[in-house]
Amino acid sequence: MTSTRTNETRIDVPADVPLVRITREFDAPPARVFRAHVDPELVARWLGPRAMEMRIDHYDCRTGGSYRYLHVGGGAEHGFHGAFHEVRDGELIVQTFTWEGMPDGVALEKLVFTDLGDGRTRLTATSLVDSFADRDAFVAGGMEVGVRESYERLEELLTR
Repeated sequence: MTSTRTNETRIDVPADVPLVRITREFDAPPARVFRAHVDPELVARWLGPRAMEMRIDHYDCRTGGSYRYLHVGGGAEHGFHGAFHEVRDGELIVQTFTWEGMPDGVALEKLVFTDLGDGRTRLTATSLVDSFADRDAFVAGGMEVGVRESYERLEELLTR
């Protein structure tokens, strides 16, 4: 499938709640976008900044499962881990997310896969943290570049 439109990643940071909401549309049906989030071989091909390699320690994307992975590059290594609280095929993933460089900063994340029809999907990812300071540190820590590059890479994967 070839896209003639450019899908943009929107990152919203509300002033009144310590959360980050990321919205992105993809030129692929929800089942394919969802699979790219639950299949560890596919996740390793798109998640993270282009300049970093992803190494998966474990990735068990099911209700009650967990994950841990590393992003490695430029002499740095960043570990991430969490638990999958609810996984509904093609619809929803609710998980925790912890960057091991800030182990007390746990985010609760909800990913919703919305069928837009015509083989398109809107992904809405909401990350809630326990303080505005943690949210602002998360955003200031280069999250925006990693998120935008990840979703560009995911779009490339889905259109192959």
